[in-house]
Amino acid sequence: MPMLSVSFIGILLRFILGGTAVAVASLIAKRVGGVFGGIFAAFPVVFLAALLTIRWDHSGYDLIRQSIVLSQGALIGMAINIVCALAAGVLVARQGWKRGLTLSVLGWFLVSFSISYMVFIV
Repeated sequence: MPMLSVSFIGILLRFILGGTAVAVASLIAKRVGGVFGGIFAAFPVVFLAALLTIRWDHSGYDLIRQSIVLSQGALIGMAINIVCALAAGVLVARQGWKRGLTLSVLGWFLVSFSISYMVFIV
């Protein structure tokens, strides 16, 4: 069962942690280099924030079950992100940054939507 409701504190924590992670990754990339910054950009801060905040939305056995579901979804999402990053590297080099990025994000969306459809609908 997907998490349909999220508390205000959960949204706020995700916003703060996610924004901070993006800013830090950008600063690291600017100072040290793109590859190292990219490693930090892949830090799973949104997952960690979601995991921290489900405590406000769930308790007891439901909290444990939701943590497991969230972790399983995160594994799938991270695998899709790896494929998207590889596709972006290839497509940006061949198609230019605008078209390459657009195609890789569209591919990410299609794969993510397809997997979500198979998991939640079928």
